Amino acid sequence: MPAKTVVHNLIACNACTMTPQTLDDFVCFAMYTASHATTQAYREVLKPWKLTYPQYLAMVVLATGERSVGELGDELNLDSGTLSPLLRRLDERGLVVRRRDKSDDRVVRVSLTEEGRAVHDEVIAAAGCLVPAFVDSGRSLTDLLAQLSAITANMRALAADLRTAA
Repeated sequence: MPAKTVVHNLIACNACTMTPQTLDDFVCFAMYTASHATTQAYREVLKPWKLTYPQYLAMVVLATGERSVGELGDELNLDSGTLSPLLRRLDERGLVVRRRDKSDDRVVRVSLTEEGRAVHDEVIAAAGCLVPAFVDSGRSLTDLLAQLSAITANMRALAADLRTAA
């Protein structure tokens, strides 16, 4: 949905007849609690490896190949103030290696070590137990991911439009 349509829909929403009455009627609260519950479930799954959820996500991305810290931050939507300590802890544990780029020493490149790959594979297998909770609604995982992706894109566009409109 184009951003202008999203903003138009937001403005038009003032005329909506359905006004949420309780917290449980708010879509944003349902998404917040689902996100929180998901993070809590992952925390329990990741506990044996002493990994945080953001560390797990970084390892998932790095399993597909080396990245610069900037590229990894963009993919994870994390700033360098959050990402750098996370990567330092993974490096100290021997799960990733950080090195300066040969062509530009201002750029730090990150990749999984062999131990990091082994831990990644173990964690991915363990996290598979969470998948049924995502598709329990009867929707396919593909449909759920597409809807969540669309919501994310719409909210980002809306936030950007609201920033420029202010």
